[in-house]
Amino acid sequence: MEREERMSGVNAGQRPRALASIGVTVSGLKPDTEGDVIGREQWKAIHERRGAGANISVIAREFDLDRKTVRGVLRQAAWSPYRREKGAGRVLDAHRAWLVERAPQVNYSARILYQELRGQRGFTGSYETVKLAVRPLRAQACLAGLTQRRFETGPGEQAQVDWGQISVRFGEQRTKVHIFVMTLGYRRRGYAEGFLHERIPDLLAAHERAFAHFGGRCECLLYDRMRTVVLGTVTDTDGHRRPQFNTTFAAFADHWGFTPRLCRPYRAQTKGKVESGVKYVKRNFVPGRTFADLDDFNRQLACWQAQVADLRIHGTTHQRPIDRFGDEVPALVPTASQASFLQAMVRSRVVAEDWLVSIDGNRYSVPFGLIGRTVEVVRAGGTWLIHHRGRLVAEHPVLAGRAQLSVCPQHGPGAAMRNARKRHADASAAMATDGLRRLPDDVSVEVRDLAIYDTLLQSGALGDGLREVA
Repeated sequence: MEREERMSGVNAGQRPRALASIGVTVSGLKPDTEGDVIGREQWKAIHERRGAGANISVIAREFDLDRKTVRGVLRQAAWSPYRREKGAGRVLDAHRAWLVERAPQVNYSARILYQELRGQRGFTGSYETVKLAVRPLRAQACLAGLTQRRFETGPGEQAQVDWGQISVRFGEQRTKVHIFVMTLGYRRRGYAEGFLHERIPDLLAAHERAFAHFGGRCECLLYDRMRTVVLGTVTDTDGHRRPQFNTTFAAFADHWGFTPRLCRPYRAQTKGKVESGVKYVKRNFVPGRTFADLDDFNRQLACWQAQVADLRIHGTTHQRPIDRFGDEVPALVPTASQASFLQAMVRSRVVAEDWLVSIDGNRYSVPFGLIGRTVEVVRAGGTWLIHHRGRLVAEHPVLAGRAQLSVCPQHGPGAAMRNARKRHADASAAMATDGLRRLPDDVSVEVRDLAIYDTLLQSGALGDGLREVA
């Protein structure tokens, strides 16, 4: 009774917020509209206010509800929990397995999933249905991230690969350097090298130098979803989705015999060992140093790895990586006797109208007579060798960077004209002063008896013209 008196004393213009917090109000499928689900205590409080004489408008203001919602509550003789209409939500059942697999790949974006369901899978439900279905999946992924534990691998079993970027000064110019890092999963020893880009030739060259540094490779290498490694996913004949690897990278993996593995989408912490390696390079090697150019950067980086990184006490293993590395060497697959993929790879190129071929973003000249023809390019150390039908037609030093040009003057049409003029001049010089072409010294002339020509004249074999001359 005391409570009713207090509540009846509230002015109609006042809105005691405490009342709105009674019980629990759960948003329905469309939180932007009225029709929220009313909790037991709130339902009871609304009926008490009505019993105290408050009208519907006052109750609606006090509880921050629509008047139609208040009327609906007052029509209920007894409170009952909210029940979804029969069949609601089941429209997603046919797509449940797909949703669970696809959601991590799009960072649990309900909007993207809804668009794909509508456009590709014939889904007829609402966006709100998809959003509610994705919510627990996202929460589960977040919980998994919070409760993760370190995953350890055996000797030679796995290495992790990643890139890091840092801005450094080369002389007076500020330059972004892309740092490639490969970390052995068991012994934590790393290899690092700086590049100006993260393109596929840089990635493959870094791998090969890392293999040479370690003296071998692991059975599998772990990556995030960088575009130089994986292009996306495809669905196989069994309906399972699998990664679609970059064609050149897949050939590289086959050449060296390792198995590429990918982190789960948006779970880069899976390769935390190499992530820590990248941070260590950026925080311990770079600060306070100056560099003349990229070559100087990598010379200092190699010295730092040998004198600092390999000899430090690792925070996880509590041992020096170089000491632990000795135990892992026998488990690595040797690579020293295998040919370089970059040098063994044959690249086909069609010669453009400017008698140039494009290789890794730079252009190199070939003889202009090969315009429109297909040539084969291979790399031998620091040189590009260009062949046509098995014949070497050009060779150029490998250019650094991109948009560079290497042209040999003898490949152009001007050189061909000069050669033609020279051949003509040589032929002219070979002509005798009497206007007759001089025969080479090694040509022999048969000496015949003049009686042969008398016989031919009598027989008419030499023709009428010769008889007139005679």
